[in-house]
Amino acid sequence: MDMNEIKEIFFQECEEQLAELESGLLKLNDGDRDPETVNAVFRAVHSIKGGAGAFGLDDLVSFAHVFETTLDCVRSNKLEPTQDVLKVMLKSADVLADLVSASRDGGGVDESRSRSLVKELEALAHGGSPSSSGHDAPKPAAKAAPAPVAKVDLPKPSDDSGFQPVPFSFDGFGEDDEPAIEGSVYEVSFKPRRELYSKGNEAALLLRDLSRLGEMSINCDTDDLPTLDKMDPEASYFSWKISIRTTRSEDDIRAVFEFAEWDCDLEVKLAEEASSNEELPMVPVPFDLSILDDSAGGEDEEKAAERGVSEEAVAAAVSAAETASNVSRTARAAERKESAAAAAAAQNNAAAAAAGAGQTIRVDLDRVDRLINLVGELVINQAMLSQSVVENDATGTSAVNMGLEELQQLTREIQDSVMAIRAQPVKPVFQRMSRIVREVADMVGKSIRLVTEGENTEVDKTVIDKIAEPLTHMIRNAVDHGIESPEKREAAGKDPEGTIKLTAKHRSGRILIELADDGAGINRERVRQKAIDNDIIAADANLSDDEIDNLIFMAGFSTADKISDISGRGVGMDVVKRSIQALGGRISISSRPGYGSTFTMSLPLTLAVLDGMVVTVAGQTLVVPLTAIVETLQPEAAAIHSFGANQRLISIRNSFCPLVDVGRVLNYRATQANPVEGVALLVESEGGGQRALMVDAIQGQRQVVIKSLEANYTHVPGIAAATILGDGRVALILDVDAVVAASRGQSMKPEMSLAATG
Repeated sequence: MDMNEIKEIFFQECEEQLAELESGLLKLNDGDRDPETVNAVFRAVHSIKGGAGAFGLDDLVSFAHVFETTLDCVRSNKLEPTQDVLKVMLKSADVLADLVSASRDGGGVDESRSRSLVKELEALAHGGSPSSSGHDAPKPAAKAAPAPVAKVDLPKPSDDSGFQPVPFSFDGFGEDDEPAIEGSVYEVSFKPRRELYSKGNEAALLLRDLSRLGEMSINCDTDDLPTLDKMDPEASYFSWKISIRTTRSEDDIRAVFEFAEWDCDLEVKLAEEASSNEELPMVPVPFDLSILDDSAGGEDEEKAAERGVSEEAVAAAVSAAETASNVSRTARAAERKESAAAAAAAQNNAAAAAAGAGQTIRVDLDRVDRLINLVGELVINQAMLSQSVVENDATGTSAVNMGLEELQQLTREIQDSVMAIRAQPVKPVFQRMSRIVREVADMVGKSIRLVTEGENTEVDKTVIDKIAEPLTHMIRNAVDHGIESPEKREAAGKDPEGTIKLTAKHRSGRILIELADDGAGINRERVRQKAIDNDIIAADANLSDDEIDNLIFMAGFSTADKISDISGRGVGMDVVKRSIQALGGRISISSRPGYGSTFTMSLPLTLAVLDGMVVTVAGQTLVVPLTAIVETLQPEAAAIHSFGANQRLISIRNSFCPLVDVGRVLNYRATQANPVEGVALLVESEGGGQRALMVDAIQGQRQVVIKSLEANYTHVPGIAAATILGDGRVALILDVDAVVAASRGQSMKPEMSLAATG
């Protein structure tokens, strides 16, 4: 695996961490004060910062560090997560997401915004208010001069190989925090494994974080360090024995190693519990982790004096190192044996935890798509083979026929399983909408809360990718047009804070996504007048409430009084409708003036397979999506009524429904067929109205594999896609909404808007 692949995995994990961060902040914003929620938010930022540091993403590391510091204040109960504080943190989460995106794609971010948020976060961390923005924030106290740095010369290996271990100074342990004067003393044994470094962790950073918990003494064990010619650059040879006096608990100490827990041997115990014969003599030595200087070993006493290091400190440190190197081999063997036992126990615990939890793997989406295409071909070939056997076996009882039936069931199970691989919850898209609501609400000066339900509802990955844009337009429209200003809401007796509810659920083999607001609803008089002014409808047009509501989907239609960054250009809702229809879905509106509006999108669960009714029209084979069919019926002559020059109605249970000749609409025949000789399919169109589609015959119901007609040929009006039947013939999949629109006299071109015009 090369560095680019590792970096790509990091960015994929960043998306998960950002989702966890936003989810946790929203919970806190809703009043959740569970410490685990705060810890989850902190861990998300900490993980992003750690990974970014491994790849040298300095801007991302710098911002994440300030963000992490402020979150640590919340975690330690030094900062109360009020609404104002969380507002700053939610904005910071947005900037953090922008920085991740810029690091991945090479783009830029709004530097003035990020600098402003850094000042606000720093002000919060130092006890200021969110409005301080850095200018009014109290300045942090001047840092004390760093403690004298002791230089430790480690003894040369016994084989006189000439290898001299590099002396390094650890600068400013805990320079941001006062060391604890009182508290318990813990003995910490820490030995990294190879895996710790391969995952981007760094022992020095862990020791630095540990030093912030209190006053610390440390000793590095280098006995396992080989000569240079035998050294594995990816191996781990050092281990550390640490003594720390702190007021914090053992759990807090272990939390420092939380992300390296399974990649190291770690032991934490109170000092009185530690056996005296296992301890290494230790002298408190301040370390500087920011410097790894080869020339440090040659520093003379005069330079040491200039840096404030006394001869006594150097002598004491050297004496400690010499004493440590002379500890008996028996004690070390016992220690390593105990450490090995602890490591084995940790591995067993990790294996048990892994067995209890579901395991996942990352797979490139292109590989899944290829697998789905192959399964689709398998379904087609299975259908062709079955039809060939049936045609040559009149009895249908041969062993081959029975085997094919089992093959058909197995193929369907394989297909369902493969489709489930690509099924993903809509949660990532819903979480993205939270940010849009906040940004647009701030721009228009409104207070709006987004409520989501059914976030774990699963749908095909391709559908999820394509509903983000229409949902974005709808959210912006709801915030800008749907929800009133706080003043108007108070005057109407409403809560000044508006609510937008986003819901996802399964129904009848499809996914329904509802976007509801508690705003003013659609002002139908204003919509109608705007449509007349823009020459969209005639002044004397007689439209129902539903037809007026659907006018907002017309291209170029807008009720905004002036053009702004959010709306007013007449682009948005028409794009929404075209996008939803391109997915094989429908969108409808329900509005009550004064109470709000609800937009309902009905989408297929997948764009790869389709349950359909295979029909014959003028000698051609078509597939009608089963989800659009309400019922089928055989028309009787008494139920057929003429209307106008070319229109016909069919009477169904004391109501009349327009009869649409599919063959005539698609130009398969020049004259209308006799309805009595065919079959009527009662379908429900996108506007909620019903139509009876007349076909010649029904061949049967089956699941078909969808093949894009535009990608392989070109767009055909009235046709949504194509498929291959069991006999090898190509069958066209009917676009029901387009055919119904054509029966109203509208165009079937792809750029059409299907809103009712009366």
